[in-house]
Amino acid sequence: MRQMLVDGVRVGDDDHCYVIAEIGHNHQGSVEKAMELFRAAKECGADAVKLQKRHNKSLYTHAMYHTLYDNPNSFGDTYGQHREALEFDKAQYMDLIAYAKEIGITLFATPFDFESADFLEALDIPAYKIASGDLTNTPLQKHVAQFGKPTFISTGGATLDDVKRAYHAVMPLNPQLCIMQCTASYPAQVEDLNLRVINRYQTQFPDAVIGVSDHQNGIVMAVVAYMLGARAIEKHFTLDHTWKGTDHAFSLQPDGLRKLVRDLRRVPLAMGSEDKQPLEIERKPLNKMGKKLVAARPLAAGATLTRTDIAIRSPGDGGLPPYELDKLIGKVLLRPLEEDDPLSFDIVD
Repeated sequence: MRQMLVDGVRVGDDDHCYVIAEIGHNHQGSVEKAMELFRAAKECGADAVKLQKRHNKSLYTHAMYHTLYDNPNSFGDTYGQHREALEFDKAQYMDLIAYAKEIGITLFATPFDFESADFLEALDIPAYKIASGDLTNTPLQKHVAQFGKPTFISTGGATLDDVKRAYHAVMPLNPQLCIMQCTASYPAQVEDLNLRVINRYQTQFPDAVIGVSDHQNGIVMAVVAYMLGARAIEKHFTLDHTWKGTDHAFSLQPDGLRKLVRDLRRVPLAMGSEDKQPLEIERKPLNKMGKKLVAARPLAAGATLTRTDIAIRSPGDGGLPPYELDKLIGKVLLRPLEEDDPLSFDIVD
């Protein structure tokens, strides 16, 4: 059975959908805003919140780090300054980890480099995410896998061979793996989601939990993904679409995340049983709407029943159902009936 244990919560085919609120850098470098996002995600019913961690000076080339970054979403004059403004240090992470534990939500993160992975492991975070951009970064995947923590891998922009390579790199070191269908577009359009890939992943990777990192700006497609077999859903999360930053516009706000969690939790209940039987709760409305066979007018004993002698009328509170009508035609009444008296086989010959 495919399953993994994330901070004490089981995620697998027979479990509820594990919902991850991707904070990313929507906190804008503010610990206070990050805590607000954590609290709101918890109130919405999310299982986890996720951050991103970069050691920028080793991650980027000198040219990229020092390139000018002049746009409305910039937090610095250069790309390096922009990225540094959005990073949390050890003390800030420790505060955030403590706060997440206090309110009862799991916090983990995406490391984009070896230094960041080691930074997070030193803090003993309970799980990891590998971003789509690192799906071909086998060395980083193996480095994270050897920590032995549950690992989610996004597969945006990938070929199936890329996904297989990552699977075979991680699984021998750490079988607690979730492979997430993803379209690396922000936001992703509905026609680009390719949710049928979920079924392909289920067949191709029978030992891995399957999930979806959903960059589409609605909630319905995540529910469809759950129905197809995804058991982890990641959605970007913000408190305000107008905040500065590229991710806010397509992130879910609390009302959207709350509805998503509600709908995902309802799906297993709605699936119910494959046995088709009437329910007790259906009895009253169907009695009112249903129909039975009754006398269309007063009928004398000894009358031979014709179609015009029989009416189909509500309520359906007993008597013969309409599908028995043909069996009554030509039968002889054994006693007289008033209009609307129910017909039955024991009063005909």
